[in-house]
Amino acid sequence: MTFPVFKFSAKKAAQELLLLPVAKKQPPSVRWYAMAAAVGVLLLVLLLLGGLGGHGEAGGERLSLDLADIPQVVLDKEAELARARNRNCSYWDCFNVYRCGQRAPTLADDGDGELDAERVLIYVYPLKEYVDADSKRPAGQLSREFYRIVQTIVNSPYYTANPNEACLFLPTLDTLNQNRIDTTLVGKALASLPHWENGENHLIFNFLPGTKPDYNTVLDVNTDRAIIVGAGFDSWTFRTDFDVSVPVYSATLEEYRWPDRPADRNVLLVAAQLNLFPRQFRILQELTYDYPNEILLLQRCPTTTAKVDELLDLSQPADEVHRPPVGSTQDVRCNFPHGNEHEYPAILTSGTFCLVARGVRLGQPVLLEAMAAGCIPVVMADNYVLPFADLLDWELLAVRLHEANLHTIVPVLRAISAERIAEMQAQIRAVYARYFASLDRIVLTVLEQLNDRIFPHRSHTYLHWNVGPDARVTQNPLFLPLIAPKAQGFTAVILTYDRLESLYILIQKLATVPSLQKILVVWNNQRKAPPHPSLFPKIGKPLKIIQTAANRLSNRFYPYEEIETEAILTIDDDIVMLTADELDFGYEVWREYPDRIVGFPSRTHVWDNATGRWRYESEWTNQISMVLTGAAFHHKYWSYLYTHAMPGNIKEWVDEHMNCEDIAMNFLVSNITNKPPIKVAPRKKFKCPECTNNEMLSADLNHMTERSACINRFAEIYGTMPLRTVEFRADPVLFKDNFPEKLKRFNDIGSL
Repeated sequence: MTFPVFKFSAKKAAQELLLLPVAKKQPPSVRWYAMAAAVGVLLLVLLLLGGLGGHGEAGGERLSLDLADIPQVVLDKEAELARARNRNCSYWDCFNVYRCGQRAPTLADDGDGELDAERVLIYVYPLKEYVDADSKRPAGQLSREFYRIVQTIVNSPYYTANPNEACLFLPTLDTLNQNRIDTTLVGKALASLPHWENGENHLIFNFLPGTKPDYNTVLDVNTDRAIIVGAGFDSWTFRTDFDVSVPVYSATLEEYRWPDRPADRNVLLVAAQLNLFPRQFRILQELTYDYPNEILLLQRCPTTTAKVDELLDLSQPADEVHRPPVGSTQDVRCNFPHGNEHEYPAILTSGTFCLVARGVRLGQPVLLEAMAAGCIPVVMADNYVLPFADLLDWELLAVRLHEANLHTIVPVLRAISAERIAEMQAQIRAVYARYFASLDRIVLTVLEQLNDRIFPHRSHTYLHWNVGPDARVTQNPLFLPLIAPKAQGFTAVILTYDRLESLYILIQKLATVPSLQKILVVWNNQRKAPPHPSLFPKIGKPLKIIQTAANRLSNRFYPYEEIETEAILTIDDDIVMLTADELDFGYEVWREYPDRIVGFPSRTHVWDNATGRWRYESEWTNQISMVLTGAAFHHKYWSYLYTHAMPGNIKEWVDEHMNCEDIAMNFLVSNITNKPPIKVAPRKKFKCPECTNNEMLSADLNHMTERSACINRFAEIYGTMPLRTVEFRADPVLFKDNFPEKLKRFNDIGSL
């Protein structure tokens, strides 16, 4: 709800309200009552004016960005110093979430299609210059880049001029480059801020942390509980879900004009970083001799044409905002060993991959420069926390290489397929344009990430942050944790028709599996009613019988509302030979690979040169590309996609022919994740001792022919072959070792 803002003078209001004419003959009590009422109305007006943007700090006067007359604050030598940075801060103990969401939601559209509800608000302190009382030395200098950060936040929809409704606070102390600040004076200046409160909910921006000789990976300033928005974090200094990791800003890119026609990417790896360690440079020199056509190693020319500062000199005065940035003049570098000159950063467009190595500082601006050139970064900096690592899937954007493995860089890059390279290049273009293309975009991405963190029920998904315009980019649509929760367990879905004896045996065996939560029996026989629940085995786990309306194989994949777990075990009623240890171990493997199909019977597909078609193969080979869902774990998300989003008429064809539903599910999952399934344990044969061959679907002589036809039909509908082949099997640790059984968790694992 919004209110109209009236042009109203508080002084005039007081005069008009307190000097109301009162009849002389009225008693004193009436006159006092009138004056009290007038005072009450005056207070109400003042309160209304304060909430609607009146004057003064608390009233919400918009921050002035005028640099002509910045007030000076003198810091006495006895002034209080902010407390040291709390290394153990987390969102739950160092952040005051009760400050957030103070402003009532409005019904106005904010321009991006969403209502302005529960948006984080940030207050920016007035611009001031802090100086030492004795030496008059400034705490720091306001750089062009920091002025841009302040300007971006003030002009963003996250800004508020009222600190009383703010969730976050931005001190206007330029701490981007630690080399250009007095850390002690900055600590005193922070402690003097009126809303500091031990740094709670304050943001500190920093691009270049540390100074020689230590070059710490986090700003060496007493920041107490403040959130550090920093570049160059390592895994020791980065406080997960509290700090924000950003790229080292490259002023070179600010006004650089890329060539109209980029060079062809005829070099495998471009190593253009100038501040490499001597050992790294020597190894690259040796590799250049070994692979002269695949590595372009650049260094400073003997007579350089421009001063180049690889460590980003954020020294431009803020009042010269139109001055060209550092590095905008031509930068020429020479290749080793021939000395040919190349313009930088244009030369990065000639490489498929670009090296981003650790220098004296962990974070390097070459990461941003490589992405701007569309070159895939090869990040060789152990423990480096990449920009926006909480949000972006860097496996889709970059190649990470351990520093000790630099000598293997060429074979590693050669092994990456052309298809994978094209996907990564498309992802880099999309992500760079959305989050890194300018300093403004980086700052707004920081605020968007903090907004998601503070209001998680309105946060964006993995797909929002990572899926670019290229539909072929590999992705994990589930956005699951690395390991699924153990306590939740799995739901067993048994598809059955009329094999009661084996069904009862299977139920009894499943009930002994510790991770089982519930059993669903999907009765697929419409000619005969299922047995009464009292006739089923008595077990200690919930058992639900679902009677289907039609006999369809796809009924096993329907997302029944009774399924409350993420993991589903689909199993045929005749698979009674699996042990409790095998099933429990299968679930443990699925927890580590929750986006895959994880199961026991495996198959593969092979190309038949004679017929020019795909062939279904059940023979025992060293490769698998399918895990049959007659005994397999999968995420319930895949059941939803199978039922509601299966491409073409695959689902209808499967139901009509009563075959290939397991192949269809493997096609579906592999097409979306671009990953193969996982076979568990060595067991290969799955026989039903109680079943005769004429009762089994696979006994049909035409079974293999039909399965091959399914593969070719599905590949034609998809327009490609999505199945991925893998030479991998998951076995328990100590499975084949000669150890006492009490040392093994899974002892009863079936043999070949």
